[in-house]
Amino acid sequence: MYEEFYGFREKPFQIVPNPDYLYFTHKHKNALSSLEYGLNDNVGFILMTGEIGCGKTTLIRYLLNNIDASIVPAVIFNTNVTTEEFFLFVMQSFDLECDLNNKANNLELFYNFVLEQYAEGRQVLLIIDEAQNLSDATLEEIRMLSNFQSDDRMLLQIILVGQPELKARFKNPSLAQFRQRIAVNYHLEALTWEETRNYIVFRLKKAGGDADTFSAKAIDAIFRASRGIPRTINLLCDSALVYGFADELSKIDTRTVEIVINELGIIGLYDSSAYEYQSPAPIPDNSADNGILKRLEKIEAGLQKLQLEVRSQNEEIKRQTRGYQKTLVAKAKRLIKMERKRNIKLWEDNKRLRIKLKDLEPKRNYR
Repeated sequence: MYEEFYGFREKPFQIVPNPDYLYFTHKHKNALSSLEYGLNDNVGFILMTGEIGCGKTTLIRYLLNNIDASIVPAVIFNTNVTTEEFFLFVMQSFDLECDLNNKANNLELFYNFVLEQYAEGRQVLLIIDEAQNLSDATLEEIRMLSNFQSDDRMLLQIILVGQPELKARFKNPSLAQFRQRIAVNYHLEALTWEETRNYIVFRLKKAGGDADTFSAKAIDAIFRASRGIPRTINLLCDSALVYGFADELSKIDTRTVEIVINELGIIGLYDSSAYEYQSPAPIPDNSADNGILKRLEKIEAGLQKLQLEVRSQNEEIKRQTRGYQKTLVAKAKRLIKMERKRNIKLWEDNKRLRIKLKDLEPKRNYR
């Protein structure tokens, strides 16, 4: 919609995790270094936590895209399952056949798979995203998988990725044994104001756009509203570009961002009550001056213009069609007229021939 207007090759603020758009802040570099350290040193469990939308999944995707060829990875995203269902997902993630009714047999198959990979010099890695949804019983089953080890190394490495409550759960005494096996632990924090500005500029330039598309005050408003959470930043920036395109703004200003914050809050996509920034020029409540109404009127005018163009094109098509139809009808009439003349001539020739035959008939009888 707005890509051509702002000179983008593609949308710079998509919500879907895209490792090509991963902006490495100092904390993201540290998070990646922690993950790589855990993999290289063959530790048991690696734990990475962070707020919703802070970039955990994007970081994991980046890791998978750049992982060593000797590592055999699998990722599980669906964690709202029973313990039995979870292990079946593990088997399926590694493309292993499984017995739906025999857990012991599945464990043996999985253990043999891990041993085979080890014998061939490969390391098996299981990444569990959204791990905060796992039950205590499932976490205990996962802990038992860490018993797959040789004399000198872990045969199976596991990365747990989840929201902050996952880390808090390990304080529970019932998970003490699991907690003791977590060798690497990193919490990914939200972006600072400077990181937010650099993040927005990075994505704008990555998509081929102008780094100054958002004013400094607009970025400040986005930071206050998003509290530095990348996913929320993407949501606000993408919506602001849509509104800016509708208003034909070459640069996104604070007012546009505030309208986005307010309207996303109205439809429930964003908690606008968390936004504390006050605009120096607040938007009046008068419906005649409301930004939504103006944009709707502008869009409606554009639609009417488009409808007129379509109608004009349709009329032109109809006119051409009518002309073509007239040509066909005239041609058909000419052909019918010619055919009629030919038939009349044949009829007249036939009539003359019958008269001649009739005249000849008495003569033949006379002779």
